[in-house]
Amino acid sequence: MDLRKYSIEDLILLGIKSEIEAARVYRETANRVKNPFLKNRLEALSREEDKHREVLENLYRKFFPGKEIVLPENPEYLPEFPEIEIFREINSTTDIRTVLEKAMMAEMSAKEYYEGIAEMVDDEDLARMMRYMAKIEEGHYNILKMEYEDMQEFESIMGDANYVEFDARF
Repeated sequence: MDLRKYSIEDLILLGIKSEIEAARVYRETANRVKNPFLKNRLEALSREEDKHREVLENLYRKFFPGKEIVLPENPEYLPEFPEIEIFREINSTTDIRTVLEKAMMAEMSAKEYYEGIAEMVDDEDLARMMRYMAKIEEGHYNILKMEYEDMQEFESIMGDANYVEFDARF
């Protein structure tokens, strides 16, 4: 992913916005699922996304001291990074399989995004942090993939629990 046409400031701000969106989606989805194990994992993912936001905010303050963090209102301006749009699409579905599929896509998008930033920057500390963030996003993908595969494999034995459905409140 070549992100060189964007400023590092814009890229960090967009990263912050995407981490906020990801945390929100995981938190809201966790509140809707019946499966207690999936609920725990989604809550943990939400907390990790909150930590990513904090890391990016600290990086922003380091590289742009004295500047206020102002998130882009229309983040779709960066087509190379579809994560935010993917997470917004999740809001329109009530099928947990679709949620997991789209969340996996979003996590891989985030991985590629952070790798792209790492490739373009000269500051080795920033590049190392972006590679680390990419690795964590890949880990999120693997967690979601495992949940998705487990859901497919064990759906038939869950019977009346309906663990693959959202809570009846929704």
